[in-house]
Amino acid sequence: MAQSIFGSVAQPVSIPVIPVREILPYAVFGGLLLLLAIYFVGAEQGATSMFRGTMVHEFLHDGRHLLGFPCH
Repeated sequence: MAQSIFGSVAQPVSIPVIPVREILPYAVFGGLLLLLAIYFVGAEQGATSMFRGTMVHEFLHDGRHLLGFPCH
């Protein structure tokens, strides 16, 4: 009795579609977090500073240089 070495034929997999209404709140929240992070890395010093002192500047100092923001 001969057995086939080939299994069953592969069926295409359907990819579920996520509606934009479900993604939108997460995209807006993520965008706001991104803008806040860019502000702190790129502009939190000098005249636009929200906090007194240089603590935020020193904490994010290497990240500024890594992303190409001038800070000196």
